[in-house]
Amino acid sequence: MAYKMPTQKYSGKILEVTVGSDLKLGGESVLPFYSFDGDIGNKPAIGMEIWDIFPESWPAGVLDVFKEVADEPVKWAKHCVEKYNPDFICIKFEGASPDGLNKSVEECAEVAKRLAENVSVPLVIAGCPNNEKNAKLFTKIAEALPNKNYVFLSAVESNYKEVAAAVGLAYGNIVAAESSVDLNLAKQLNILITQLGVKPDKMVMNPGCAAVGYGFEYAVTTMDRIRLAALEQNDATLQMPMILPVSFESWKVKESVVSEEEIPEWGPQEERGIAMEISTAVGVLAAGANAVILRHPRSVEVVRNFITEMTE
Repeated sequence: MAYKMPTQKYSGKILEVTVGSDLKLGGESVLPFYSFDGDIGNKPAIGMEIWDIFPESWPAGVLDVFKEVADEPVKWAKHCVEKYNPDFICIKFEGASPDGLNKSVEECAEVAKRLAENVSVPLVIAGCPNNEKNAKLFTKIAEALPNKNYVFLSAVESNYKEVAAAVGLAYGNIVAAESSVDLNLAKQLNILITQLGVKPDKMVMNPGCAAVGYGFEYAVTTMDRIRLAALEQNDATLQMPMILPVSFESWKVKESVVSEEEIPEWGPQEERGIAMEISTAVGVLAAGANAVILRHPRSVEVVRNFITEMTE
C-alpha cells in the first residue's frame, strides 16, 4: 500500500489584500511555506526602504551603496526599482520628525505625490518617530494620494482613530495596524479599527518587529500565535496579512553600527549588517510575514532567493 502523507487542514484563511493595483498579499490557508498541506497563497513581497532626506545616520556599509542617489527620493526610488526590482518602495518620512528637520506635512505630501507619479511599484508610507505628527502626516498624504491602495505604516493605539478615518475611510488606502509584540494587543487594535468602519481587506498588520538577538524569539512566537489563531481557530480579527519593517530594526543594533576599527574581531561592518537583516527577514517570513521591508540590495537578493526556493 502506497504511503499517503497526512496533511493539516485549517478552518481559517488569511485575507488577500491588494496593494496598489496588482500586488497581492496573503491568501494562504496553511502555515508559512507549508505547500504540502495546502494553498500557501501569494508569494511574500519584498520592499526597499528609502527616506525623504539624505540618511546621514545610516551605517557606512549601506549608505555607500546609495550615496549617489539618496539626495532625492524620486531618484532614489527609481534607482531601486530599476536595479533591484523590489515589489514595493517604502518611503520613510524621517524629515518630518519634530526633533529633526520638522518638515511640514504639506511638503511631505508633495514628495509622496511625486513618488506615486514617477515610480512603477506601489508605495508603503512610513512616518517619523512622533506618533502625533504621523497622524497629521498620514492624513495629508492620504488626501494627496486618494484610492491608491497604498499601505500607511502604521496606525498605533495613540493615533489609530485619526489615521484609520483618513487613510482607510476617507481616502481609500490601506491601514497597517501596529501593536507591541502581543497577540491580545494586536487583536484589540484590529477590532477597534474595524469598528470605525475600515474593511478588513483594507488592513494589514505590523505586530511588532525586532532584530535577531534583541527579543526576536518573543516577536516570532507572537507571530506564530497570531497565525495559529487565524487559521486553527478561524479568528477573523487576526486574518489580515502581516508586513514587517525588518530594516528599521536590523540596521540600528550594535552588530550593524559598530565599525570594524572599534571591534576588529567582529569583521566587516557591512557584512554584519547584511547578516542581521537577512537573518531577521528569514525568521519573520518563516513565522508568517507576508511582506518585509529591507534596506541593502544584497539582503534583497538573498531573501528573494529564499522565497523562491520555498515557494516553487
